[in-house]
Amino acid sequence: MTASCPRLLRLLRSSQHRLIAGLPDYDSGETAELARQIEEGAPADIFFSADEAKMNGLEKKGLIVKTTRRNRLSNALVIVVAAENGAAIASPKDLATDKVKRLALAEPSAVPAGIYAREYLQQQRLWPSVESKVVPTQNVRAALAAVAAGNAEAGIVYRTDAAISKRVKVIFEIPAEDGPVIRYPVALVKEAKQPEAAKKFLDFLNSEKAASIFAAHGFIVLEHEERGGPA
Repeated sequence: MTASCPRLLRLLRSSQHRLIAGLPDYDSGETAELARQIEEGAPADIFFSADEAKMNGLEKKGLIVKTTRRNRLSNALVIVVAAENGAAIASPKDLATDKVKRLALAEPSAVPAGIYAREYLQQQRLWPSVESKVVPTQNVRAALAAVAAGNAEAGIVYRTDAAISKRVKVIFEIPAEDGPVIRYPVALVKEAKQPEAAKKFLDFLNSEKAASIFAAHGFIVLEHEERGGPA
């Protein structure tokens, strides 16, 4: 199984390991890298993606079972500063001022969180003013670490990641109506090695019990979201 939140995956898996024989293990990493591994034939049973684009790519190549695909979760973007002696900013517009010399983003050309952040800044017409300030990082956790360590005055990350760090504080949450559409799709991989166990675990991920766990960790649960898919 692949996904973008290893701590949460461990919790979800541990809640089912006695109920599902042959329960798939999980592999966490960057969404693009995990999708590439599936394309190259690496064993995987379920793909839980941090964005729709990577899932679309696998679907176009016939590597997932389309009928099992579902947009399960959403998230929110937040602007963070260091918890102690953080930059004195209060709104997204402050990112374009001298108050912020470095802005930490997960790699905005490849990592979903960074792509979403770039799209938001472009929508707000702030990207031309902040692009040269961007400190690209490998992932969201690295962006958080850069802000916490003082290597960037501010960062844009997922709300769920900011919530588990005591070294940063949220100064602005981007309203859903102003931000990009964030979707986490999940689907069965067509060449699943343990298809029956994978199907049962996928059913669990789409259950009310799993929804309560996701919500407790700050995710937005999409109860009746359309399947989605490539255009």
